[in-house]
Amino acid sequence: MSYDDVEIEDMEWNEEMQAFTYPCPCGDLFQIIKKNLKMGQEIARCSSCSLYITVIYNLEDFQGRPPPPPQKKTGPPKGTTTLITVA
Repeated sequence: MSYDDVEIEDMEWNEEMQAFTYPCPCGDLFQIIKKNLKMGQEIARCSSCSLYITVIYNLEDFQGRPPPPPQKKTGPPKGTTTLITVA
């Protein structure tokens, strides 16, 4: 049985570990990597004890959707000079 159910928003992203983490009562951290979330896994484990938590998240948020197309800009490209002729 899971020690607790924790929303992904309540976890912290740890850049060094490349994992979402949450404090464990033993003093270490529960952790789960993005790859596991993308595969639908929802268990974050503590590497120092036998406890684990269930991570509550939206699977679609972690499945690779293509990025949205770039928006078309209006006006001249950045860094160019526009000449205006006055009659």
